[in-house]
Amino acid sequence: MSGRNTRTTQTRIDTWGTLFPPSLPEVFREIQSFLYTNSNIPRVERLGGEMIRLLFCKIYDEVHTRGSAAFRAEFHESPERVGLRIRELFDKVKESYPDVFGPEERISLDDKSIQYVVGKLQPYTLVGTARDVVSEAFQAFWGTGLRGEKGQFFTPRNVVRMCVEMLAPQDGERVIDPACGSGGFLVEVLARDSQIYGIDKEIDLVKICKAYMAILGDGHRNIYCADSLLPASWPPDMASTLLDESFDVVLTNPPFGAKIFVEDEYLLRSYCLGHQWVCSSGRWKMTNRVSRQVPQLLFVERCLQLLRPGGRMAIVLPDGVFGNPSDRYVWEFIGEHARVLAIVSLPAETFLPSTHTKTSVLFLEKTVPDGDYEFFMAIANRVGHDKNGKTLYKIDPGGRYILDQTGNRVVDDDLPAIAAIFRDWIERGKIQQESHLGFIIRRAEVNDHIFIPGYYNPETSRLLKEMERSGRYRLVTIQELVKQRVISIKRGNEVGSRFYGMGDVPFVRTSDIVNWEIKIDPVKCIPEEVYEQYRRRQDIRQDDILLVTDGTFLIGRTALVTPLDKRVVIQSHIRRIRCLQPDVLHPYLLLYLLNTEIVQRQIAEKTFVQATISTVGDRLAEIILPIPKDAEAKEAIVERVSEIMRIKMEARKKLQELLKEGEGGQR
Repeated sequence: MSGRNTRTTQTRIDTWGTLFPPSLPEVFREIQSFLYTNSNIPRVERLGGEMIRLLFCKIYDEVHTRGSAAFRAEFHESPERVGLRIRELFDKVKESYPDVFGPEERISLDDKSIQYVVGKLQPYTLVGTARDVVSEAFQAFWGTGLRGEKGQFFTPRNVVRMCVEMLAPQDGERVIDPACGSGGFLVEVLARDSQIYGIDKEIDLVKICKAYMAILGDGHRNIYCADSLLPASWPPDMASTLLDESFDVVLTNPPFGAKIFVEDEYLLRSYCLGHQWVCSSGRWKMTNRVSRQVPQLLFVERCLQLLRPGGRMAIVLPDGVFGNPSDRYVWEFIGEHARVLAIVSLPAETFLPSTHTKTSVLFLEKTVPDGDYEFFMAIANRVGHDKNGKTLYKIDPGGRYILDQTGNRVVDDDLPAIAAIFRDWIERGKIQQESHLGFIIRRAEVNDHIFIPGYYNPETSRLLKEMERSGRYRLVTIQELVKQRVISIKRGNEVGSRFYGMGDVPFVRTSDIVNWEIKIDPVKCIPEEVYEQYRRRQDIRQDDILLVTDGTFLIGRTALVTPLDKRVVIQSHIRRIRCLQPDVLHPYLLLYLLNTEIVQRQIAEKTFVQATISTVGDRLAEIILPIPKDAEAKEAIVERVSEIMRIKMEARKKLQELLKEGEGGQR
């Protein structure tokens, strides 16, 4: 947003409304609900087009109108008068930008509906808001049909701002977004006096992007509707303008998803990452065979093609790319063409309520690395809103909102701090105090092509070192305990849902493990003959520990096998851990250790999204257990856990007795 527009808006707050809407998604949902029920247009898709026209009337009015606002609905005015004024305002928009809106376009909503929309929006100032207004509206009105199926999820404005601040486009630099959508990245760059270009396949998105940029910064002439991945199909004027290796900065959030693939063989052969890769002697090599590919990986290569040598890029990618063993060839390719500048892990709420896909932002510089080098990592735990899109604010220990110097509530968002720490590192070459908001790692320190920041969280390492320095703990990995035959680990099995409810032997799933106990679900019990198939293989015994290692939100849960639980079959997402030397490591002590904050933290940080499921996988072996050295301390823990388990088991027995008595009374 240019300084000129922002200052103009701030001087008109009394006329145009408050500067920052409290919750734009809620406002848009209210409007959508009203229009769908009451307007003369029954289809949601057409309502979206009408809403976009009205939104740009509002934005145009804020930027260009002097004196009294034209985008208003006064209390005494008739719907017809409001409708006429808004249609006249839209005529001005069309006249000013004939290459964006055709002369035949018009607002088709009935006057009462126009009056309602104007009344809902007029209290707010949209230009300068902290959220991308157009993207919010587009998401609210187009539903999941266009966005979800094609993997298009709009980038939150704070993520956009972080990327722009970290790459810091300079005046005169050429900037492109090859999957520009409604123009979020490009609008943010407008104030930097850069040469801005955008491409998108969806004509509706291109139109919105052009209109938005035309109204705010007159950068609409460089927005194209085309397939970024297939430059051979571009018209000559576009191809001559958007040459490979001609851009200083690329900023993009490409379409991504596990169910959308590029399968065109001609297109795939144009990309190294469109080919199959094989691993030989620890190195990945490209073959001559092509294979269908998810678009986000092709966009990584396409962005590098567009960059000049020394150019830099930021791309939003699903977390699987950063940790999947099957995607490690991608990092082999990147290492041959670019240097990693930074990786910022975003929380799961970032793209909610649109999609729960966990993502990170990859920053690259197009240069062939010469040996080892340092790069920046950060972990954002807060992104300013919850899973429903509601804005979250920082709260002090007393439960009061934290206010800024102007008395406004401070949004609970880690991204501004991450961007500031990164810029400070770029300018000074060091970070004063490394934390999850910013730390440095060397390329040679990256383990097995794992580029997930949480895996290297310096705060966790610092806590473990402090525990070790205290002299009270012996730090040992689970892998070491297995090698020393102190513990053994075995994975469960899947039995098939066709057996559910056909017997009385519990089939223990991840959701059945709660508060150190196994909760029996009769609906999922299996027949005796199925139990016999797995009994010897799983070998579940009293005092075994069950640990959830796969899933989404349940990873890290534990349960202790009691005398009431020995006849069970456990799911494949569960590990059975057995203490082979109880005098060295008692199962009650191990149960306690697995549930300590430091161990649960490690489990969370070593949980990656692989394919469509989250898993700790083989990284379970890397978990470090802080075992107390003091014998009395260990004994005290064992006694307390023993008492807890005794109470739990007694409660279960009494419940079973009560249920049996009830059954006897009914008979």
